[in-house]
Amino acid sequence: MEVTSILVPFVQVLANEPLTKVPDRYVLPAQEIAVLSNNTSLPQVPVIDLAKLLSQDLNLKGHELEKLHCAGKEWGFFQVINHGVSTTLIESMKRSSKSLFELSMEEKKKLWQIEGDMEGFGQAFIFSEEQKLEWGDAFFLNTLPPHTRKPHIYDHMPQTFRENLEIYCAELEKLANKIIELMTNALAINPKEITDLFNIGTQNVRVNYYPPCPQPEKVIGIKSHSDVGGLTILLEINDMEGLQIRKDGQWISVPPLPNAFIMNVGDTFEIVTNGIYQSIEHRVVVNSNKERISLATFYGPNMQATLAPAPSLVNIEKAAQFRRIRAEDHNNGYFLRELRGKAYLDEMKIAKDGE
Repeated sequence: MEVTSILVPFVQVLANEPLTKVPDRYVLPAQEIAVLSNNTSLPQVPVIDLAKLLSQDLNLKGHELEKLHCAGKEWGFFQVINHGVSTTLIESMKRSSKSLFELSMEEKKKLWQIEGDMEGFGQAFIFSEEQKLEWGDAFFLNTLPPHTRKPHIYDHMPQTFRENLEIYCAELEKLANKIIELMTNALAINPKEITDLFNIGTQNVRVNYYPPCPQPEKVIGIKSHSDVGGLTILLEINDMEGLQIRKDGQWISVPPLPNAFIMNVGDTFEIVTNGIYQSIEHRVVVNSNKERISLATFYGPNMQATLAPAPSLVNIEKAAQFRRIRAEDHNNGYFLRELRGKAYLDEMKIAKDGE
């Protein structure tokens, strides 16, 4: 896939200057300024205990499976504890991810995006010189299938990061597959109706870096969007808040729990579950005091698969909500437009009579 996103300046360099005012290119229109609900009684993102889901105690397992089902239906986001990924590996991954943004500019430029490709350091979804930019940088990388890895990026990555990433991505592939299988169990369908889509699936990672900003209320780290794939697994590198999700028309902050992964359902999973599990709009806000670093791992379907609601989830009571589309076409369409909430997924919906 050729990506036409325009190359833009590195925000980390800009933030290191003695700024008192944000450049106009980053200042959002007044109607897009991030406003967080000040309602302190808002519910919190559900917490799912994977150890309970894998328990031999059927009552314990059944209760936790129902929690997972409700999280998928009502939130689209949840935090997973006791996930089985080694704390030592996670801490190593955190250190090596942070070190990426401590590289010299000379070293970073060896890993810079090239025109027509979004892998490496840079931003994505930038299609015009007038478009407002996000207050954040990213390092994006294809990790699975192995043949999609770009040698010009992999060969220049710091060795420690590359070695940790190899182990981490293998562990998160297993974790993603397990969560997806459990969600199909919660839906009470034949798991193969969904799990087969992820056979030789895709995996991408994105290390996000949001520098402190002198006027954080005027910018956005990442604009409101839903993810395109099946499941996203987020690791907070330095435990700084900033992730917000839209729930019942209000923006809710997601404080990271210690030793937990934040997971969310992507558009692909909403399609194949016929809208039962929903991808949720989310965004990132920044602050004036400290950087925020996170590592998102995106797990998606085989690009040759056809996306459509699972047959068992289409019936007289609930017709198919989404049209059939090849996974690669769905993926390409997402990356060839500006981020705007769930606008892209809405185009996948089958129009009802009178609409």
